[in-house]
Amino acid sequence: MSKIDVAKEQIAYLKLWLGVLIVVGISLISWLFGNFQSAAWPLIAGDLIGLVGLLVGCLVLHRRIESKIVQLGEW
Repeated sequence: MSKIDVAKEQIAYLKLWLGVLIVVGISLISWLFGNFQSAAWPLIAGDLIGLVGLLVGCLVLHRRIESKIVQLGEW
């Protein structure tokens, strides 16, 4: 398998996990909007902390995908 094919597969795999993180983030946001008034504050705080963690994870994955694409362009 050539280096270009390996890089393409790595990009596809990273995009899969980026999509998973986005879906989980959307689910946490919808839970927060649906249960904001009735949920206990520790649950809301945990949800917000989880959203911040997912945001950081999405940004890290996005940067890795961009760097792989730049690497792909150099070959």
